[in-house]
Amino acid sequence: MSAQAPHWFESITTHGPRLWQRFWSRSNERVGYLFILPSLIHMAVFLLIPLVFSLVLSFTNWQGVTFQGLEWVGLDNYDFLMGDRRFWNAMGNSAKYTLMAVPLGMLVSLAIAVVLNQKLKGVYLFRTLFFMPVISSWVAVAVIWVTLLDPTSGIVNYLLDLIGLPPVNFLGDPNTALPALVMIAVWKGAGFQMVIWLAGLQAIPEALYDAAAIDGASWWQSFRNVTLPLLAPTTFFLAVTGVIGSFQVFTSVYVMTKGGPLGSTDVVVHRIYQRAFQNFDMGYASAQSWVLFGIIFAATLLQLWVNRRRGQEILF
Repeated sequence: MSAQAPHWFESITTHGPRLWQRFWSRSNERVGYLFILPSLIHMAVFLLIPLVFSLVLSFTNWQGVTFQGLEWVGLDNYDFLMGDRRFWNAMGNSAKYTLMAVPLGMLVSLAIAVVLNQKLKGVYLFRTLFFMPVISSWVAVAVIWVTLLDPTSGIVNYLLDLIGLPPVNFLGDPNTALPALVMIAVWKGAGFQMVIWLAGLQAIPEALYDAAAIDGASWWQSFRNVTLPLLAPTTFFLAVTGVIGSFQVFTSVYVMTKGGPLGSTDVVVHRIYQRAFQNFDMGYASAQSWVLFGIIFAATLLQLWVNRRRGQEILF
């Protein structure tokens, strides 16, 4: 008769691999948490804590220098904000900016992407050139455009004079200042959106275009019935991110117009900046920031709802 193995040996050989696998998986899990710990600390210190702090401040009258005289005012800041004409004028300017910049920017960048998606000579060079404004500093770009749009010595008005048109004070006229900022933003952001459009275009199977051509479809029919429906997720992404970014526009306004002329470019983030860092009314500025957050959040939810109702169908 062969000797029977001890009970403890059978237990180790049977359950040992499972215990070791469980220990190893838990160990990997702990190591994973250690790897993401620096990012979590960074997010907590520079995002979560300031968010909570600003929410608390929105119910106070803090002046932003010392905590002496800090008082809890409850909803007074929000109550005053409801009747603040300057704030709502700035919110209206932000809405106008968004309604102009987002559709125009998407159309221009889509046209560029469609052209640069062709097999053309030097296409990679042109893609790089269109993307260069994206990586340029907004401050540097704004200073350059202030010079280009100067009503007396700017090259844009010089070109208008060559074709017999009168000079235009683009940044000094309330009727043209906001559209001028929109055009500059479209020019600067076209390269980024172009890259996103290109990714969507190159993900469309070529066989679909071949089938459309066999059925006798023209280029426009293929574009409308094949390209646009399959670009629906890309369109939705650019629309959502475009609306969020447009409501947060600040640098170009601060450098180029300071909110003028006559408040025509006084967007909401510029208004919050003035209230917080010029008037040192941090409590009221925090309330304005949270109202802006609520409006952006509502606009995003509205886009999600519309997109679901349409079943990701894009209508132009």
